[in-house]
Amino acid sequence: MPGLNNRVIIIGAGMGGLCAALKLALAGVEVTVLEGGHRPGGKLREQHQGDQSFYTGPTVLTMPWVFEEIFAEAGTSFRERVTLHSPDILARHAWSRDERLDLFGDHERSAQAIAEFAGPTEADGFRRFAAHAKRVYEALDHPFIRSPQPTPITIFARFGWSGLSELMRIKAIFTLWQALGQYFKDPRLKQLFGRYATYVGASPYRAPATLMLVADVESRGVFAVESGIHRLPEALAALAEEKGVTFRYGARVQEIVVERGSARGVLLADGERLDADAVICNADAAALGAGLFGEQVRDAVAPIPAAKRSHSVVTWNLVARPEGFPMQFHNVFFPPDYRAEFKAVFDDLRLPRDPTVYICAQDRGNPNAAPPSAPERLLLVVNAPARGDTESIPEAEIRRCESSVMALLDHCGLTLADSREIAVTTPAHFEQAYPASGGAVFGRVNHGWWGSFDRPGTVTKVPGLYTAGGSVHPGPGIPMASISGRLAADKVLADLGVT
Repeated sequence: MPGLNNRVIIIGAGMGGLCAALKLALAGVEVTVLEGGHRPGGKLREQHQGDQSFYTGPTVLTMPWVFEEIFAEAGTSFRERVTLHSPDILARHAWSRDERLDLFGDHERSAQAIAEFAGPTEADGFRRFAAHAKRVYEALDHPFIRSPQPTPITIFARFGWSGLSELMRIKAIFTLWQALGQYFKDPRLKQLFGRYATYVGASPYRAPATLMLVADVESRGVFAVESGIHRLPEALAALAEEKGVTFRYGARVQEIVVERGSARGVLLADGERLDADAVICNADAAALGAGLFGEQVRDAVAPIPAAKRSHSVVTWNLVARPEGFPMQFHNVFFPPDYRAEFKAVFDDLRLPRDPTVYICAQDRGNPNAAPPSAPERLLLVVNAPARGDTESIPEAEIRRCESSVMALLDHCGLTLADSREIAVTTPAHFEQAYPASGGAVFGRVNHGWWGSFDRPGTVTKVPGLYTAGGSVHPGPGIPMASISGRLAADKVLADLGVT
């Protein structure tokens, strides 16, 4: 039973740390969350200028059932505390002024749109693709996503010899690009669905085909959060406080204390020591391997070589008035040479000459509201190599990339009138925010069939020290990082003997 000796410290108030804190508190554990910043959210960061906030990280929520479960366990309703909006159009995609394709949560509507865009054969390919994506998600949900430390052996144990055919059917050993070729002949559609690899910071030419499960996840809803994405961690932190969690903001951890071979607390930058029975590290896992939390825990997780990092991004926050293109909340603009983009990022280690451009029209998240008439907030994102710890992208290169971005938008019919730049964020900025990451906003890259098992798991090599967050299993993204926190809390409770 929980008692006075069950104390847990969580480093970082990202989504993993928040979900771990709430679950532990509900079990009666004394929890303190130490956050170096001044608000919860981790990579759900925002830029602020005056009374306006601008996205720089994740822009939408998927898998809301993860949070409905979390809030229900705490005796409250997620939907009463966080208002979600589900736009009719998941995303608008463009290759030129005359080549546009919308995807919808309803797969049949998407199939009809694809038929008009690329013909009935491609629409049938999409239907088969969507059915396969559902099979992949259902096959991997519990044995992989919700498993604290999956390995090929545990996956095999889950399926057994009779299940090998199922593993083959979900194309686990194929790359995403190879698998897409079995459903689509139109290169534009392979570009579109290959983009799922970038959701985990990978190349579609190297990422595993199992990432097709994203299509099934998105069909179940892609949601914008009323008042901004940051409302989600704020609601979680408020609920955790109600359940007894202590939050200390502006508290920077200098060292994780190890005594008698186990993590026993932390030492803060101001010299204060806090004791605990267990520590959950919700910082980027690379920081542990780099020794940023002390030499005693350097070997807790394997270091992440620069070559194993996911990609980073360059972002522009603008206030502008879009003209000539019917903007949606999500908009993606594709260049003609997709392969060159990922060669630049992962092989040449430079900004792509002609990158894919994602634009979140932040003020269009509520489908029931009228479209903005005045200049609106826009987040523009392109992929970049994660080398923010060793080099800074020259200003001239940033501006060259910006010119390429604007040229692609113009090619697709979009002009950003009266544009005012608020901020530019580069891999070096992300490295500063998440030390030792190099700016890799998705942690270790998911390349090859083994890549899915290559991330640090919940348990580290130091007893009493656990990990959570988007840089560890089951991976990046708001719901996955949140699941990682719950997995960490489950393991802590088991090791503490708390029922």
